[in-house]
Amino acid sequence: MKTIQLLYLVAGIILTSLTWSCEDRVYQTYMANKPVYMNYEEFRAAVKNAPVKNFEQPGKIYLKDNYIFVNEYLKGIHVINNSNPASPIVVAFIEIPGNLDMSIVDNRLFADSYMDLVEIDISDLQNVKETARIKDHFPYTLPPYNEEYPLAKIDYTQGVIVDWELKEVTEEIERQYYPIYYDYARNESMSDGSSGESVGIGGSMARFTITSEVLYTTSTYQLSCIDIRNSAFQVVNKLNIGWDVETIFPNGNYLFFGTQQGMLIYDITIALSPVFLAQYSHITSCDPVVVKDTIAYVTLRSGNTCGSVVNRLDIISLSKINEPKLIHSVAMTNPHGLGISDSLLFICDGDAGLKIYNAKNPLLIHDKLLAQFSNIHAFDVIPQKPILILIGEDGLYQYNFSDPENIVLLSNISM
Repeated sequence: MKTIQLLYLVAGIILTSLTWSCEDRVYQTYMANKPVYMNYEEFRAAVKNAPVKNFEQPGKIYLKDNYIFVNEYLKGIHVINNSNPASPIVVAFIEIPGNLDMSIVDNRLFADSYMDLVEIDISDLQNVKETARIKDHFPYTLPPYNEEYPLAKIDYTQGVIVDWELKEVTEEIERQYYPIYYDYARNESMSDGSSGESVGIGGSMARFTITSEVLYTTSTYQLSCIDIRNSAFQVVNKLNIGWDVETIFPNGNYLFFGTQQGMLIYDITIALSPVFLAQYSHITSCDPVVVKDTIAYVTLRSGNTCGSVVNRLDIISLSKINEPKLIHSVAMTNPHGLGISDSLLFICDGDAGLKIYNAKNPLLIHDKLLAQFSNIHAFDVIPQKPILILIGEDGLYQYNFSDPENIVLLSNISM
């Protein structure tokens, strides 16, 4: 009898141990965004010419000499010969996985490619060549996904995530008895701001800007200063400049950063060693900025990622560069990019369309709306008198604004 009881006791101990062991792990089956990877070797050999293609999801714009460069969201860059703005010709497409931003000096194009920063020789637009790469310059970023479903587990060793598949997945999950914190990567994700004839012009939504000596790039919280003199291409300095940096705009010896918390001003008299000067703070909001003389124009907008319900134009005096001061605000619908040429201020105001203001007297700008084109749903603009280059939901548009109250459509490259 005692032998049988002993056997039962041993069996119970074994069963209990197995139960505890099983409780350490849980298998879960659910619908999720499953990553589609491109391995690192393929990814880092992917910059090349590809057949000219239609716009599908155009992003940021850049102007260099007689060419317009248009980002195709996460795919690459369209190159447009704009010698005749009334008849632009798409002449090339540069395939750059994960591309959002760009800057150009001479024949050197600098572009982000997911977490890497690449330099591309564009002296022959039909035969572009990657000439240098800084690996892991930006945080590992994820392309957009279906937010109605969770993300499946990510294996960063497999490569970059270039897409998602909505699939049923079964994953083994360790049961933990303490809090777990997941590190979600995030997308970081212009006007008259050029510093020389060999440097191009970016839009107000740009995160890159360039001088003849230095390329400045921003991520969520960091400014990188990259020496590009002659054939150099190396990060010389990095500065933590605060969270939620979204845009960068150069003006003379200063850089102006649009962040969700406010506008930052840095002195770049010593180009590779920017020095913080001042901050203009506002409520949490998305806010591109452009500057003309001693006035900065900042648009604040609401949206899913902007954390605000405010939509307005703030006008800031820079007469004392280290003491920026709000002097006027104008209500807007949902402003995005903006640009200024002489005394004309162009604002891409969401569903309200393109607005053109006479900004000669910033304090009276609310009464100086010269024209509004509600049929133009624009994202960003580059005004190069007398031509306005505009990127919007429907493609690339060019207008002659010699008469700002009656701008004339010159051309359109549609989606």
